[in-house]
Amino acid sequence: MDGNQFPMADSQSQDETSLEDPALGEKSMEDTEPDKKSIEEPEPGENTSQDPESEVKRTDKEQEVTLEDHEDPQKWPHLKKSYYTLGVGLASFSVTVAASMITPGTPEIETKFHVGETPAILTLIVYVLGLALGPVIASPISESLGRAAIYRITPPIYMLLTMGVGFVDSFGGLLVLRFLAGTAGSPPIAMGAGTIADMYAPSRRAAPLCLLISTPFLGSGLGPVIGGFAAYYKGYRWTQWSTIFVAIAVYIYTFPMGETYRNALIKRKAERLGIDTHEPPMKDMLVQLFHVTLVRPFKVPFLEPIVQVLTFYNAFTFSVLFTFFAAFPYVFGKVYGFNTWQSGLAFLGIGVGVVLAGITGVLVDQYMYQPRLRQAIAEGKPGLPPEYMLFSAMLGAPAVPASLFWFGWTARSSINWMSPIIAGGLFSWGSVTIFLSAAMYLIQSYGASYGASAMAANGIGRYLMSGAFPLFTIQMYETLGIGWATSLMAFVAVLLVPIPFVFFKFGPYFRRKSSMIQ
Repeated sequence: MDGNQFPMADSQSQDETSLEDPALGEKSMEDTEPDKKSIEEPEPGENTSQDPESEVKRTDKEQEVTLEDHEDPQKWPHLKKSYYTLGVGLASFSVTVAASMITPGTPEIETKFHVGETPAILTLIVYVLGLALGPVIASPISESLGRAAIYRITPPIYMLLTMGVGFVDSFGGLLVLRFLAGTAGSPPIAMGAGTIADMYAPSRRAAPLCLLISTPFLGSGLGPVIGGFAAYYKGYRWTQWSTIFVAIAVYIYTFPMGETYRNALIKRKAERLGIDTHEPPMKDMLVQLFHVTLVRPFKVPFLEPIVQVLTFYNAFTFSVLFTFFAAFPYVFGKVYGFNTWQSGLAFLGIGVGVVLAGITGVLVDQYMYQPRLRQAIAEGKPGLPPEYMLFSAMLGAPAVPASLFWFGWTARSSINWMSPIIAGGLFSWGSVTIFLSAAMYLIQSYGASYGASAMAANGIGRYLMSGAFPLFTIQMYETLGIGWATSLMAFVAVLLVPIPFVFFKFGPYFRRKSSMIQ
């Protein structure tokens, strides 16, 4: 999970390009302005098209208040930026690891609460739905309080709700508290990309964004590993205590992090200097926030074929990952006789694949994208078209069906258990590289505001589809068998392989036909 990587998010200054779930920052205030440098000197290669709904005029606040170098996150020392970047990644990891950590405990949940296998898996699904809802709440709060307040306030609430999950003695209460815990935990994920955008210029964001986008997937992959040991030796409640231990350690690390959101920093400095910031009426703020966080993300996919295609592609690969949360214990238990913690260890392959995908994204940026960007600038061009963001996806797309066929037909007792584990790692590598490219492509194509809405729509599609897949996973594997059940998903993946290649070839044509790309 991405964290989505999760779609709805807080407002950005216009020079920010941020990713959701994943987590995507959303520009939501019409008075939000870029600094002078961002107006006069756009970053090479950045899409400078203006969103007509977000065109704004310079405010008195930015005319009268400027940030000193030590106050401006863009000018912080590299070491300080690295500290904050790691903190954002850890925050995303701590929340997403909790989503899948409970899955090894579902057999005990079935016994304790006298429910079937499908209802028990709802403990995973409702948490993910909470992750999707939380940013809608965090967005208006961060608009007035800034990012730092959200990073400090929401984790304790999330930990208290997680504690409630561990203590509750009714299945209904368990599901409600899991949903609320996901809702309370999600805001740091939603604001993560915005925090990166606060500190790094667009041409310098690739590496930190690869780290940020990878950590939710890594959390999802390692959750069953930790949860497998906790559930096997201590019971499912200890999956929740383990979640809290991880959250406390991360909270200690992130608590000293200060504010990075430029508007909040300027507003606070203006208040210290006694300068009127001319804030818009609260009613206008809420109307605009409602539009960009709720209305526009549902409007974009109906109007934009680019968003429709990439959303379906990301939703499918994300849903297959969720299928594995139910399929791995079934496959490794049935074929290889793995117990709970051993089945959890099988997810290490997925974790390794996620790490390699993040490294791949950084290497592709450094050795494939940046050299071409420098060459384009040397030739007097403003930059590269968005299609050059698809390099990673073109590498990873063939790996998805190949890994699924590999997994399905080598998961048998006559073949060593390492084979399907490695196949799972190849799948996670391919799916994360696709997600990285799709996110960058949407942002570069649609600009800051519509790009945020496009990624929000992308996230909604992922959550809806991935929430449904685990509900029929076991039935599908029991009916079709391991080989054909996995191959069914592989055949769909084969049909999707050409997508990044088609967009690389015909992307300029598709963008010219768009009503939202200037």
